[in-house]
Amino acid sequence: MRIAIVTDTFTPQVNGVTMVCQRMVEYLRAAGHAVAVVAPRYPGKMSALPESELRVRSVPFPPYPDIRLSLPSYRGVRRYLDKFEPELVHVVVEGPLGLVGRRYALRRGLPLVTSFHTDFPRYTRDYGVGWLEPLVWRWLLWFHGPASVTHTPGRAVLEKLTQHGLAHAVLWGRGVDTALFNPTKRDHAWRRLLGVHEGATLVMHVGRLALEKNLDVLIDAWSAAHDELGSEAMFLLIGDGPVARDLESRAPWVRRIGFVQHEELAKVYASSDVCVLPSVTETLGLVALEAMASGLAVVAADAGGFRESICDGHDGLLVPPHAPSAYAAAIVRLCRDREFREALSRNARHSAEARDVTAENAELIEGYREVVGALGGDRAVATYA
Repeated sequence: MRIAIVTDTFTPQVNGVTMVCQRMVEYLRAAGHAVAVVAPRYPGKMSALPESELRVRSVPFPPYPDIRLSLPSYRGVRRYLDKFEPELVHVVVEGPLGLVGRRYALRRGLPLVTSFHTDFPRYTRDYGVGWLEPLVWRWLLWFHGPASVTHTPGRAVLEKLTQHGLAHAVLWGRGVDTALFNPTKRDHAWRRLLGVHEGATLVMHVGRLALEKNLDVLIDAWSAAHDELGSEAMFLLIGDGPVARDLESRAPWVRRIGFVQHEELAKVYASSDVCVLPSVTETLGLVALEAMASGLAVVAADAGGFRESICDGHDGLLVPPHAPSAYAAAIVRLCRDREFREALSRNARHSAEARDVTAENAELIEGYREVVGALGGDRAVATYA
């Protein structure tokens, strides 16, 4: 097949959507399919681009400069895709480039697949504009409505999309690369270089450092745990975002490094001991699966996609989302009860192995084939597990 993937976020940017998108591209090409990618150009030196990629100009999003807003020319994208001659267009993000990809597929009469990764309606409440939520839903229904299939990674979100009228939504994007994220990547020399002394527990958080990630609760919880544990634990933030400086000023004893690429991230995960994730807006929470695959004990908000990945008390801990004391108590317990932490770690790895990407990757190709085969007939209903 000849597949065009149009996305408003891609490498070298690091986030869950990019991870899934990159995995799709690599797998499809390895399976012998032709894939063209249309994505933003990022600042700094980028390696020479292959003909199979079109990068378009982008500018920083003012409230959050690490996020880029694409400034695509429909004519330029059209020329590129016409030359590629796709059989199917997959639009991964509902952004400016996504709009162009959607328009191209509809004008050319091509099968359209879309993805719903981000709970934008929920974000309106986190940013104090909850009155916009109905308008955001209207926009999303308009955007995804013409698609043959809309991928979403969480069962709760799937139900919500279905309730709002997107009957063609299917579960996909729930897998984790258990070969990449693996306890064997643990690096004791890296821990020593970071300053983790023998016998101490490394507690980490990874993700976008932004308002909607419930990070006030994280810092309050870490502060309480730090007061209790002292030198028994080190706390590490991985990521960047608009609230990074505020977090550092509130907790100067926390170590922070910016975003790291996949292989380095796999080492950081495996070299840590506990991962704390307080976000309540995750459609899936791929970060939890990555941490679990790496053999970490995860403490996460009892909300959203984390409920679908973690079995409380068996392969991780779920705590009330807005209760810093509950997170702190869980962290202290995991730091001081090594036997319990290691039991969660083993079970977490086993649970992640059951969500390995191999089977899901095969479903992606089969789903695409069904959509392409349905061209000229009624909307396809792909049979994803």
